[in-house]
Amino acid sequence: MMDKMSIYAEGLDHAECVAWHPDGSLWAGGEAGQIYRIDPDARDPRVVASTGGFILGIAFSPDCSWMLVCDLGQHCLWRLDSQTFELTLFAKGVEGHDFQIPNFASFDRKGNAYVSESGAFREVNGKILRFDPAGKGAIWHNGPFNFANGMALDAREDYLYIVCSFLPGIERVRILEDGSAGDREVFATLPETVPDGMAFDAEGGLWVSCYAPNKIYRITPDRQVQLMIDDWEGHTLANPTNIAFGGVHFDQLFTANLGRWHLTQIDIGIKGLKLPCHL
Repeated sequence: MMDKMSIYAEGLDHAECVAWHPDGSLWAGGEAGQIYRIDPDARDPRVVASTGGFILGIAFSPDCSWMLVCDLGQHCLWRLDSQTFELTLFAKGVEGHDFQIPNFASFDRKGNAYVSESGAFREVNGKILRFDPAGKGAIWHNGPFNFANGMALDAREDYLYIVCSFLPGIERVRILEDGSAGDREVFATLPETVPDGMAFDAEGGLWVSCYAPNKIYRITPDRQVQLMIDDWEGHTLANPTNIAFGGVHFDQLFTANLGRWHLTQIDIGIKGLKLPCHL
């Protein structure tokens, strides 16, 4: 699949995150707090806002009216208006917990936002927070997770899948009918890697990008781990972090590359699972 990869846009400041908007624009964040919008025609990254921090995960609300932004440098979450680009503080934490490393956000169809808290680096104390549509937050699962990172909800929203970078692998937590956290289990392990981001395809496959080495895996519904891409040169994939499906037919995978200055497009030919903002 190496021949299916290309550089989509250049000139970003070591992007950690990427998100696809239904209008065809691609969004990303930079290590100095930049939030970029890339329009499909020009493909010229445009800074629409800046927090002065270090942007990790980003996620559009189900109606696409705003974006939830995880900021490592400011240890908080921001709300970015998708039209005016106005930034407002969303949360510095929840009762009983202040953010250390707010890493990634995922919305469910009801408008609840799950946020991974990685915890202290090299300490196993990550957790998952959840904010309701009104913005009220609480600790949803106290973990501890071994550096909770990227997340994804399955098609039925039965489970929240969580990248645990130093496990290394993927855990999942059942979402009970009342919205609370249920049983937790290891879904798959990826030895000698540092997984970072993930996204489901429409066939139930879970695509996982690794910060190191420069690999992308697909985990089948029956938990078979398939190596899809291994960019040993590290030029087109360079410490890939967050990934997102998009494109005209929603069958392209986009990756942020923390090690360089571009976003990568991969024509995988498999449709992605649409997020609530794409429905």
